[in-house]
Amino acid sequence: MATGRARKVLIALALLALLGLAVLLGLPGFVDARMNAIALAPPYPVSARAQQLHRRLFVADLHDDLLLWPRDPLQRHGHGQTDVPRLREGGVSLQVFTTVTKTPRGMNFERNAGDSDNITLLAMAQRWPPRTWTSLLERALHQSRKLHQAARDSHGQLRLVTSQAQLAAALADGLPAARGQLLAVLGTEGLHPLEGRLEHIDRLYEAGFRVMGLTHFFDNEVGGSAHGLDKGGLTPFGHQVVRQLQQRRMIVDLAHASPAVIDDVLAIARRPVIVSHTGVQAVCPGPRNLSDAQIRAIAARGGVMGMGFFQGAMCELSVERIVRSIRHVAQVAGVQHVALGSDFDGATRTVFDGTGLALITEGLLQAGFSEAEIADIMGGNVLRLLQTELPAN
Repeated sequence: MATGRARKVLIALALLALLGLAVLLGLPGFVDARMNAIALAPPYPVSARAQQLHRRLFVADLHDDLLLWPRDPLQRHGHGQTDVPRLREGGVSLQVFTTVTKTPRGMNFERNAGDSDNITLLAMAQRWPPRTWTSLLERALHQSRKLHQAARDSHGQLRLVTSQAQLAAALADGLPAARGQLLAVLGTEGLHPLEGRLEHIDRLYEAGFRVMGLTHFFDNEVGGSAHGLDKGGLTPFGHQVVRQLQQRRMIVDLAHASPAVIDDVLAIARRPVIVSHTGVQAVCPGPRNLSDAQIRAIAARGGVMGMGFFQGAMCELSVERIVRSIRHVAQVAGVQHVALGSDFDGATRTVFDGTGLALITEGLLQAGFSEAEIADIMGGNVLRLLQTELPAN
């Protein structure tokens, strides 16, 4: 009888273990579907004029966190906000894909410590290599390999660009979107993957990283976050990092940076910087959005600012708010300094998914922008920056 009872206990424990494993393995998909939602469901009809114009545009977006999630980038999905098929349907010619390596528990826009992490469990549940469980650098490199593999498997539909020469070759046959091709640039959301070591810049460069966010939701070894505890400026290590990034022609991204870090970077920058996904204080007050003084200072150094499609950037999930933010940057600093910075798949709700970019073209037309101005906003400004700021070869 005791043996039978013990056997039942073992069976029950085994079933509980299997149930726990099933829950763990199903967790990433559940979190993905829940956190990467949209306000407006497709399809997204626009006027004939907007659709015709959109098809002629080089459309570029500066920020997408797709690589974090358990989705094959090459397959169309019914949840989340992007994948290569949906971006191609949306007329996107170039997408910056970023790697997320650490986020604090209870993440908020006001004040976060860096002593907790949501991504470890997500990495384990997705069966990332064990080395990624303890190393932020390895998490960035793992996500970069995911993008490289997708490009190799895409039969030319997805093309990773790391230099001016590669970009020129990709444009030689005309508009990538018109050929069913999506160009990709690789970036990182915060430089905590450096793990305090300057030589890790070389590791990231060799892996294809070209857009380098300095901070994310917490202060790190490089400097303060707009959402951190101290919100300080660049550290001595951060000064070294910024100088080396600009020497290597790796584009500095000030999204999520504290005001002090923005000031410090602009004081030493010798090349243009970007803010990949942001809003503006004049439209949506908040700790991560840019003041008019910051807009002017970034523009004065040739920078480009990507307007986000999410609540924290716009304060209201609507195309009208995105257009208002674009107009404000254009009025303050000039139309040549504003771009798109969706924050697609960034664990945040956006206005629409990757098929809906023509809605912004429509909104800009209705707001009175000329077709030439719309071409700059929708991607021309990003293209010109990459043509001059990426490494030559």
